[in-house]
Amino acid sequence: MDGPDGSGGEAESAARARRLAAWHGAERTLARGPAEERIAERLAALTTALTTARTADTAPYGGDGWVDIYGDGVVEELEQRVAGLLGMEAAAFFPTGTMAQQVALRCWAGRTGSPVVALHPLSHLEMHERDAYLTVSGLRAVRPTSEPRPPTPEEIRGLDEPFGTLALELPLRDAGFVLPEWDELVAAVAAARERDAVVHFDGARLWECTAYFGRELPEIAALADSVYVSFYKSLGGLSGAALAGPETLVAEARAWRHRYGGQLFQQWPVALAALDGLDRELPRLPSYVAHARVVAEALRTTFTAAGVGWSRVHPGVPHTHQFQVWLPYPAAVLDEAGVQLAEETRTVLFRRWREPGPAGLAMTELTVASSALEWTADDVTAAAGAFLARVRELMEAREATGIRGLTEVQGLTEVRGLTERDG
Repeated sequence: MDGPDGSGGEAESAARARRLAAWHGAERTLARGPAEERIAERLAALTTALTTARTADTAPYGGDGWVDIYGDGVVEELEQRVAGLLGMEAAAFFPTGTMAQQVALRCWAGRTGSPVVALHPLSHLEMHERDAYLTVSGLRAVRPTSEPRPPTPEEIRGLDEPFGTLALELPLRDAGFVLPEWDELVAAVAAARERDAVVHFDGARLWECTAYFGRELPEIAALADSVYVSFYKSLGGLSGAALAGPETLVAEARAWRHRYGGQLFQQWPVALAALDGLDRELPRLPSYVAHARVVAEALRTTFTAAGVGWSRVHPGVPHTHQFQVWLPYPAAVLDEAGVQLAEETRTVLFRRWREPGPAGLAMTELTVASSALEWTADDVTAAAGAFLARVRELMEAREATGIRGLTEVQGLTEVRGLTERDG
């Protein structure tokens, strides 16, 4: 919270600038975050992608076409591409996933005659959309389970009141990017059908689910009546999403998109970045998923060997290329340790930590992407060992000085240096 002079806000701004500078300067990292690029670098990368596409003559978006006006041209091309990849009749581009989700649920509520949506309390709809389905669309939720896992067919079948739509997030991000087994997913969908409900997939990260399910995207999407996908969460796009489904549903969704303020004048930069992501990142995602399992095992082995109690890698074997890591230290100390090592060694293993669970435990979400493929298990072990050593140094300094707050923890850089000199 800011102090009377606004110093809190200034301190956090300075801390953010320091983090970004450290991450940006890193030579080794498991993934490059979307906020770590400077504007000129992002523009240069997109220009390179356009030049490559034009040279290869494999993509009509190579830069010779006209910019879009209210969603025609390259945006239409992106919509057709997504519909084809998912095996759906049609798709509509949306500026945000939240808008796509709300429009989908609103359309289905009108078609089923039921404002009730069955969803998980850890779903994006509940955790990250500020109750939009309730406050904007007047819908109501029922929850098959509160367990941190996808709902079972029995739980869906056993809901004690009717519902019109079952919304399933694949993977369930806030439970640890977890997925059901394929047979369980098929059965869950069947259970919803038995209850005369339609099925909507929150597939923001559906792109990377194929390896775990052992199925291609069209077979996965075919289970649902509608699917939302994101262009920036795994594909490295600028922003944007798409809602795919039957032609009649998508036509109605376009009308609601306009009413919700999503009919933007021009969206060609976002569409181009999304098309580039589909060409560049989508084919690589299975390799990221496979390597995430190598990284997770190396971390778990390192934590165990170091005697770190209450450490956890979740899921033990990642379902996608993202997973959770839990450690028994304050988030501020873990953040500071990561930034210090990035500044000193140009290596980034972890980024931001938070404390969403039991007291004394902090959690971070780890993403394994293209830059991680050059990391061996030994590389991960060495980086994790260095990280734990720095955390323990900071904890000792913290306990010796009684430091607790964020600004004071950031000051442990100087405290640590003094301790080393005095020792």
